[in-house]
Amino acid sequence: MARNLWIGAPGRLREIRQAAKSWERTAELNVTEFKALEGRVTTFAPTRTVRRLKLSFDALEPADAQHLAQLARRVGTGRGPLVVLDPVSVNLLDPYQAAGQSDVPGGWDHWFTMNGDIALARNADAVTTADCQDPAAAVGWVHGTWAGWPVAPGMRVSWLLPAGWDPATATAQLDWKAADGTYLSTGQVTGSTGQVTGTTLTATAPAGAAFVTPVGRPGAIGLFGLAGACLTLGDTPVAHALGDGCPAMAVTAYSDVPARPLPYRNISVDLVEVRRAAL
Repeated sequence: MARNLWIGAPGRLREIRQAAKSWERTAELNVTEFKALEGRVTTFAPTRTVRRLKLSFDALEPADAQHLAQLARRVGTGRGPLVVLDPVSVNLLDPYQAAGQSDVPGGWDHWFTMNGDIALARNADAVTTADCQDPAAAVGWVHGTWAGWPVAPGMRVSWLLPAGWDPATATAQLDWKAADGTYLSTGQVTGSTGQVTGTTLTATAPAGAAFVTPVGRPGAIGLFGLAGACLTLGDTPVAHALGDGCPAMAVTAYSDVPARPLPYRNISVDLVEVRRAAL
């Protein structure tokens, strides 16, 4: 599958096949410097860095231009934040989530447990681990805004379990959900199939799918780290890839200039990462 831009409201994503003329994906570091009289410098920086996207297209197809115009003007998309699946992103997990880290006790902002005796805790290296006492137990990954990671039917999604999980016992699983968050179906693979690695799964989003939730089953009793997982579009997940996230975004600037030949248009859109719905 070509790695193109996907953008839109959850459940109504559109693929923009045309390459952007310019593409900027800067993260605002917001580092503040304080210089003492003796010349020493102290810096302060927030834990989280907000991402901004700036993209522009020359002579964009009319249908794609209209889609971006509707998103910018909030026509027919509701008043919630937008999904932007960046073709440059290797790992759609949150940066701290991909690194197995959380500031919330128990890691409940990034993970949930199910189907048996399994508990989450932080080890001495501040990495979240799963203490599994039931081979049937599972850990699910949480998206911070939606019911899962946004997808479109027919999209290829690959899921790689955290580093160190045994492919002979582990199960990689993808749970597909409809736009209202209801469960549709599950794709999974275990080491016992003998066909693919138990810690990696590539599957195609079924009809009606708007979200996917990645799930992992250690399949054995013991302590399992949660660092190194990767959720990506396409067929090549990369262990320990930096989590670029899949943040909710809102349009902050937009320009629309008629191009030659008409009805093609030169479009530019600025977006910023937001915490909650854009009002």
